[in-house]
Amino acid sequence: SHDASFAYWDSLAIELVAMLFMALSGISFLRYFVVLRSLSLKPISSDYEIRAYLSLLMTASIVVTLILIIEEVESDWGKALRLASFHVVSLATTTGYASTDYALWPSFIPALLLVLGCFASCAGSTGGGIKMIRVLLLIKQARRELVRIIHPRVVNPVTLGQQTLPANVLTAVLGFMLIYGVSTLTLSFVLLLTGMDYVTAVSAVVATLNNIGPGLGAVGPAGNFGQLNGLQLHVLSFAMLLGRLELLSVLVLFTAAFWRR
Repeated sequence: SHDASFAYWDSLAIELVAMLFMALSGISFLRYFVVLRSLSLKPISSDYEIRAYLSLLMTASIVVTLILIIEEVESDWGKALRLASFHVVSLATTTGYASTDYALWPSFIPALLLVLGCFASCAGSTGGGIKMIRVLLLIKQARRELVRIIHPRVVNPVTLGQQTLPANVLTAVLGFMLIYGVSTLTLSFVLLLTGMDYVTAVSAVVATLNNIGPGLGAVGPAGNFGQLNGLQLHVLSFAMLLGRLELLSVLVLFTAAFWRR
């Protein structure tokens, strides 16, 4: 309810509570149900996607902290870790809160935070974006193709935990990623045609398509979308709808086959 977001309170205690619940919101709610039913944390600790999600949050927080110290943005390690952790968790879970204008930090950090919002959250969570599981499957598929180039006759199925994934699942993931990329490029070009600058246009599409919140440039953490014109707001509203419904369920409405049925 404040334009300054969490900077309005400037409270470590409030930020820690927020970070806890933001991090929890990025985990599949189905896992919480299984935990409550089994009265065990094993369903979470043994989940491949959740382990990757938590590892990414910790690694990114450390990287951002080091950059803030090395670039002399912050001299206090505790303050640097506090700022880094809060913004990594906030953007990665597509919550969109900010406690400072991170757009003023070294340019690598705002770009990293925006990229994290595209995929870091787990499937079945409140987070937006393409989800961690799809990225993990894409990496596994890429690794398999590299192995097949070296050893053409090797049988190397893609597995997730103890489960071997069928080819149609991998095809669906590749198809989704292609549509996601095309949608991002198309909407960005539309905004560029309206006269918006490159950084604002691309980051605004990424932020809305993944339901992150703030972008970069004019729509960064210290700005808002209120300065955009009607056409630009309509394009970004469509991007939010497209992202929240995970692309396919909206785009299928524009196919002739859907209406023939």
